Amino acid sequence: MEYLEYGPLKSLIGSWESEGFLGENRAPDPQRNVENTKFRQEMTFEPIGDVNNHEQVLYALRYSTKAWEDGDDSGPFHEEVGYFIWDQKNNEVMKSFIVPRGISVNAGGSAKSGDKKFSVKAELGSATYGVCSNKFLDEEFQTVSYEITFDLEQENKLQYDENTRIKIKGQSKIFDHTEKNILVRKK
Repeated sequence: MEYLEYGPLKSLIGSWESEGFLGENRAPDPQRNVENTKFRQEMTFEPIGDVNNHEQVLYALRYSTKAWEDGDDSGPFHEEVGYFIWDQKNNEVMKSFIVPRGISVNAGGSAKSGDKKFSVKAELGSATYGVCSNKFLDEEFQTVSYEITFDLEQENKLQYDENTRIKIKGQSKIFDHTEKNILVRKK
């Protein structure tokens, strides 16, 4: 199947894995300083068909990812589940997901149907593309923005570069929690 109705998301369809612990994660450590770790990752994108929202017709992919830190076999340190959504009429791509730490994100951006590279963004307080956190995260590690760029220009290779900007309680400077990885198509 060609999945043309999925626009720029059609290249994501399938299962992806990083080749070893090549992912890079810059995050707050337990003392709220900088911690840089390497990780491996698995992602799955499954087409669910069209989603009719009254006059609006969207095409969605069910999405999940898990990541494991190098040297830690106790289980994934990060998981996400959600949807990638294409709105052809408005040339918008969306990533709507939750993380089991009490945060949900609805991010969006502009794209054209044939694009192999696109970005989505969400900002705290936005009524459309925004971030919502539990009380602890909002007080201690407030997410002020989220942005990710996907690059599928090389066949069977998925690269992404993500930045979650966090206001950590007691720190005046915004913390850039960055993550990037390269995954290859498994099926």
